Amino acid sequence: MIVFLTGASGLVGSAYARAAARRGHHVVGVVGGYTGKIAGVSETVKVDLADLDATTSALLDAFPEAIVNCAAVASPEACETDPARAQALNVALPAQLALLARHVSARFVHLSSEQVFDGAQTTPYRLSDPTAPINLYGRQKLESEKVVHAKAADHAVTLRAPLLMGNSLTGQRSTHERLFLDWSAGRAPRLFTDELRQTCTAENLAEVMLELTEREDILGVRHWAGAELLSRHALGGRIREHFKLTERQAPLLAVSRQDVPEVARKRQPCLALDFTPLAGKLKTRPQSLEEQLEELKVPVPAREWYLKL
Repeated sequence: MIVFLTGASGLVGSAYARAAARRGHHVVGVVGGYTGKIAGVSETVKVDLADLDATTSALLDAFPEAIVNCAAVASPEACETDPARAQALNVALPAQLALLARHVSARFVHLSSEQVFDGAQTTPYRLSDPTAPINLYGRQKLESEKVVHAKAADHAVTLRAPLLMGNSLTGQRSTHERLFLDWSAGRAPRLFTDELRQTCTAENLAEVMLELTEREDILGVRHWAGAELLSRHALGGRIREHFKLTERQAPLLAVSRQDVPEVARKRQPCLALDFTPLAGKLKTRPQSLEEQLEELKVPVPAREWYLKL
């Protein structure tokens, strides 16, 4: 199968490329400024995905059987800083990809976020629960879901994903990598004790997305996440423990949402997803946190610091 993969150099995109290659698919990987090699990518296409004409031309040249959209401005802070570019990549791009998926009769797998919910409830969010995003990123992701399924209802599946763990190509994108960047620079990251998340690795998410690429009978919006719910501070502690770091070597500052209300206003207190309906249809299983930690590597930018400890 020819797969047109946007965001191929990102955390999830690169994991998807590796997974797809293992299954014998031909991956056309779309990148922006990244110039390195991406394992699993058969062809690399350099395109500014905010340029919809250039994106359309590249996709029609590939004439794929599947389109997988992992491209996004995925940081809520970055969305607030440059809302126009975030709108272009988070909404306009998936809308155009959905239109093209219908045009070439391709399967379309679109990646969304748990942040379409407000985080006010403590039980896992079901697909039937009302969405109520509290930040621009969440609003854009929700808008993308609606436009994708309006334009390509018979071709598209959207996967809402949680906070991600994993090993990125740059060593700077995932949860544990950002912690290592702080620790290696002598900084103590501030982590909320009352902000709960349900992590999974990019590799696990990619396996799910690959199954969905091959399963055209599964349509609509779906949920996926890891098996455990824990606070960001507890997660940082588990990561530190896994890499056998001490509190002195890898300090963590515990903060509560009431300590920084201006920040907490745009961050959900609890985001858990009910993934059981999808898990019952797939071979890929949700991961425990221990399984996720076993996949993690010391990121390259912090390796020298880590080896000197």
